[in-house]
Amino acid sequence: MSLPRYPQYKDSGVEWLGEVPAHWEVVRLRNIVEIKKVIAGELGFEILSITQSGIKVKDIESGEGQLSMDYTKYQVVEIGDFAMNSMDLLTGGVDIASVKGVTSPDYRVFRIIKSNCCASRYLLFILINSYLQKIFFAFGQGSAQLGRWRLPRKEFNAFGVPLPPLPEQTAIAEFLDRETGKIDELVAEQRRLIGLLKEKRQAVISHAVTKGLDPNAPMKYSGVEWLGEVPEHWEVLPLKRIVVLQSGNSITSERIEEAGHYPVFGGNGLRGFTTDFTHDGDFVLIGRQGALCGNINYASGQFWASEHAIVVTPYQKLEIRWLGEFLRTMNLNQYSISAAQPGLSVEIIRNLHACLPPKSEQTAISIFLDSELNKFDSLITEAERAISLLQERRSALISAAVTGQIDVRAVAERGAA
Repeated sequence: MSLPRYPQYKDSGVEWLGEVPAHWEVVRLRNIVEIKKVIAGELGFEILSITQSGIKVKDIESGEGQLSMDYTKYQVVEIGDFAMNSMDLLTGGVDIASVKGVTSPDYRVFRIIKSNCCASRYLLFILINSYLQKIFFAFGQGSAQLGRWRLPRKEFNAFGVPLPPLPEQTAIAEFLDRETGKIDELVAEQRRLIGLLKEKRQAVISHAVTKGLDPNAPMKYSGVEWLGEVPEHWEVLPLKRIVVLQSGNSITSERIEEAGHYPVFGGNGLRGFTTDFTHDGDFVLIGRQGALCGNINYASGQFWASEHAIVVTPYQKLEIRWLGEFLRTMNLNQYSISAAQPGLSVEIIRNLHACLPPKSEQTAISIFLDSELNKFDSLITEAERAISLLQERRSALISAAVTGQIDVRAVAERGAA
């Protein structure tokens, strides 16, 4: 979509904004909104999370995410209020509440005080753009490394925003609602495609490592419910008779560098490098703690396996690719033990049963998986690239419209008609 620029521009007087259409104003936020803070003082409200995708109602019964010990100390958000995560200018967000609830007292809640000169949806797009383009970040204070780069109240109130006439604000907001909605649907389609590809990918893996590649092979019941039938000539054994499972070695963060000779692998793959190694060869690693429980990674050569990983060492020569994908199919995270930090129970895992094909079939399965999974990975990468381009387009469109770099009035009128 090619859109024209406005006929005349002027200097906005705001560094991040540059030139704006000649008939636009530039105002400070304090002149159009007021910050409010009403502490709930009681329970019974919906708990609202402010994400990059907008305001979400939190399911506190699930226990997921950060939970508060006392929601009576949260601040009230009324329908129509703006709620903004002003504590995190990198990954935070802002939205207009469509439900009444409470949110963190550290966040910023505010309302428009001059509705006759500022449209809420237009202002929302201004604020969203300030996150997307990292404009707020330049005005922040705190520690960005710790995810605490906040926008102080003073800087928020003094923040300059472009303000076209009210009908034009409405036209811009309606244009962006319509166009970003189209982009969001395309993104959703790509994400659905990625989900289907990943499901199909895992189904191909599961079938290959548990049923083999010969569709005419005689089958037998494995005696293991989740395995079901396996080829008749395959062995079914406890894992402890096939591999040794042993936690990696402790290493302090001070010993891990960004570059070095020996890679350090943890529960989620490469963590960095160090000056020594604990293993030499080809190994499967299983994530041992927290959200990484059951993660499957591969490590080759000389490397350090940290205490966050379980190193899988076969008793006999096995195809590492087959072994790793079989372990992935076992969905090992279901065997984590609940604690302050969930951890994988090695004792439980080593007593689980596995099917063991002959070495020649392990090799054939590994070659097959390398070929098939590359196809899936290419399609997934292509879909992810499409999402990235669509999101870039969405961000650029919002920025151009709310800063007056494109004139959408005629397009907005046609869309409304």
